[in-house]
Amino acid sequence: MVTKEESLVEKARVMLVDDHALFRSGMASLLSSRPDLEVVGQAETGEEAVRLAEELMPDLILMDINMPGGGGLEATRIIKEQMPYVKIVVLTASDENDLLFEAVKAGAQGYLLKHLDPEQFLEELSAQIRGEASISGDVALKIIRAFSSHDVERQQTQLTTRELEVLKLVGEGFSNRDIATRLFISENTVKNHLRNILQKLHFENRVQAAAYAIRRGLVDPH
Repeated sequence: MVTKEESLVEKARVMLVDDHALFRSGMASLLSSRPDLEVVGQAETGEEAVRLAEELMPDLILMDINMPGGGGLEATRIIKEQMPYVKIVVLTASDENDLLFEAVKAGAQGYLLKHLDPEQFLEELSAQIRGEASISGDVALKIIRAFSSHDVERQQTQLTTRELEVLKLVGEGFSNRDIATRLFISENTVKNHLRNILQKLHFENRVQAAAYAIRRGLVDPH
């Protein structure tokens, strides 16, 4: 029975990506025990993960990196480029995998080992969500060396059509609720789009985004 307190918890939308249906089913059952998590979709290939992520706008993706038909590494790169706000946690059988390092370098927040017992898995997942989880020394050292050896120039990422629609309405002064009503999407989806916009354009708040919309001619300044 769901308590009143649990019903008031804002649930994080989770998407599972793994090519083993039985593993996904077990993982979905495990996550359903948490009142703060909701599994909104499942994918069995990297290509399907990219497509579903654009459709579902999850908050968190648990991503296997060794899959046929489009691996998790490329999916991680694409999803983080299109939706920077999404937290991607890699599911792996070993923390000595070079692909794991590449996934973290591509934007994954961290990783979870598949052989953990359920209670420990949920504890470490909570730490990943809070951004408090650690990365093994070998992987951390590789990342430090990779990013200190050369500076990666930041490039402004192109906004999607939907993000431009949201940006225009932000520039016109509409609230998230009003934008959701006008675009026939949820308020949570509007928040995710706005987070994407702010990160892609390197802005701190919606006021800067609104001014940018006016400067770009998306909004009539009068």
